[in-house]
Amino acid sequence: MINRIDSELGFHQRALSLRAYRQEVLASNIANADTPHYKARDIDFKASLQGAMGGQLGLVRTAAGHLSAGNGAPAGASLKYRGETQSSVDGNTVDMDVERAAFAENAVQYEAGITFINQLLRQVQSALQSQ
Repeated sequence: MINRIDSELGFHQRALSLRAYRQEVLASNIANADTPHYKARDIDFKASLQGAMGGQLGLVRTAAGHLSAGNGAPAGASLKYRGETQSSVDGNTVDMDVERAAFAENAVQYEAGITFINQLLRQVQSALQSQ
């Protein structure tokens, strides 16, 4: 039973970590909307979650002198450049309509993830109290 709870919470924890990271990426795109030659980025959430759940391993440090390869992204997150939707004279690929919509949708998905975790914890608490 504990393994199942741990598995469920682990899944939701990874999903929330990816959602939070995606929110940072989208916020960075919005903040750089007027930066010349800035290329909008995003993550493929489904592929990233599959990578995180599949136990995709990152680079391993084999000696103490090696630098960490971490970029602040959660395990499995694959950051990609977003395709250009409208051309810009300064080379910036940020489309504010796309970014705002993605930001809002991601925020709703994040809140849904928190709701699922709360519901799971209430069920566990209810099961423990009934015994």
